[in-house]
Amino acid sequence: MSLVSISGLHKHFGTNHVLKGIDLQVEQGDVIALIGRSGSGKSTLLRTINGLESIDEGELVVDGTALHHGEGDLRALRQKVGMVFQQFNLFPHLTAGQNVMLAPTVVKKLSKKETEDIAKEMLLKVGLSDKFHAFPDQLSGGQQQRVAIARALAMRPKVMLCDEITSALDPELVNEVLAVVQQLAAEGMTLIMVTHEMRFARDVGNKLIFMHHGRIHESGDPRIILADPQTPELANFTRAVM
Repeated sequence: MSLVSISGLHKHFGTNHVLKGIDLQVEQGDVIALIGRSGSGKSTLLRTINGLESIDEGELVVDGTALHHGEGDLRALRQKVGMVFQQFNLFPHLTAGQNVMLAPTVVKKLSKKETEDIAKEMLLKVGLSDKFHAFPDQLSGGQQQRVAIARALAMRPKVMLCDEITSALDPELVNEVLAVVQQLAAEGMTLIMVTHEMRFARDVGNKLIFMHHGRIHESGDPRIILADPQTPELANFTRAVM
């Protein structure tokens, strides 16, 4: 059984039909890059996978936890899905370590010693073991985003969702964040990423999905479909961004 299974998924915002029958299977260890123009439904798809947006029609199953038409065990789902957003969303009054410790403390009710050990492990994983006691305003944008990644990893999710996590960064900081994601992929983490970093999508991802008007328009091996788009919509998109 696939780690993430999506069938016939529809999502409306009022009269705006944003997702129009999405079918997607994600296997353990997949690194999937979602690309497409603004408004194509990429971010909404991610937000349905972790339950931030309800489902109007269809089914979503993550590691055996199912949502049908927006109904199901959201708490169980969110413990299996980590998400990193465009903005870092760190609590400014908490240190990097405390930001990472928060979810395991509140959600999993772990002890302070356990959560400290997890936070140190995850900050080490993202290359910030020396920033445990630093506050967000003492960190660069790239470092803050890496803390946000560590915070998501602290819940030990089955799948990580990344929503344009480099778009708010200065160009010189992008690579340090992408290097962390590339290492997670090499370690076998299942990743679904909305990204405009085409070179990263081609070199790191094992599957690329091009969304257009709320549908999966093309999908396949990133190197093949980026080099030889089968539809004019993808060809036009790649010319604009590559």
